[in-house]
Amino acid sequence: MDRIRKALDLARLERAHADRAPRLERSAAREQPAEPLDAAPPTAIVYSRTRSFSPLPEHLDSNRIINPAAKEPAAAAYRMLRTQVVQRMDANGWRSLAIFSPGPEDGKTTTAINLAISMASDRLHTVLLVDFDLKSPTLASRLGLAPEFGVDDALTDRAPLEDCLYHPEGFDRFVLLPARAGIGNSSEILAGPRGRELVAELRTRYPERIVIFDLPPVLNADDALSFAPLIECGLVVAAEGRTRRNDLVRTIELLNKIPLVGTVLNRAADAPAGY
Repeated sequence: MDRIRKALDLARLERAHADRAPRLERSAAREQPAEPLDAAPPTAIVYSRTRSFSPLPEHLDSNRIINPAAKEPAAAAYRMLRTQVVQRMDANGWRSLAIFSPGPEDGKTTTAINLAISMASDRLHTVLLVDFDLKSPTLASRLGLAPEFGVDDALTDRAPLEDCLYHPEGFDRFVLLPARAGIGNSSEILAGPRGRELVAELRTRYPERIVIFDLPPVLNADDALSFAPLIECGLVVAAEGRTRRNDLVRTIELLNKIPLVGTVLNRAADAPAGY
């Protein structure tokens, strides 16, 4: 399937969600700063309880993690994505976003990290990125972190939430809640009382904070569908040359009760730097 047909298919799928949320425009419109719901957080944040770590630049590069201030095409693409997603979230008063994909290796986790970093860099929001892919957690390793505690410990009451938060130095207003290890009965825990309690705490502790959840692929486990009612909106990531059209259609059908702010076509063959 060529790129024109893919774009038409994606547009058709997004139009099916027009009654819930407007689709992301694919025009090359000039970026506009997103307007916050509340007063902008301080430009400099001092982390007292949250642990800080220093990710190595070469490690970030090897994992395709962007420098949000860079002039390279990939950073510009994520700034455009950030602006459109934040505008749609602000327009609806949403503060929690789930990143979905049909299957593994569609670029879901890379998109989640880079979108979170780009959102935090606009100086209007703080961002918390949560690894709820408890089947195969990779957020920590992508950022070069070996956490002592993680969200799996918070969910099973082995550690308080405050001990599970990490700030990567060099990325202001960005905090990570990684998973240290997987959990066998993850879907039951995510949708159960402790999962609901934790999500409510994450969403209400800082009203201006955007919380992004990285979830397992929709078609590989029931975690994403079990957890979906607890979030306000979602973003679907598909990969050119990998994601099958039927899988994308099925994924969006399964998420029909969740407002989708758009669909990201990752690894486009004719896009600069593979984005």
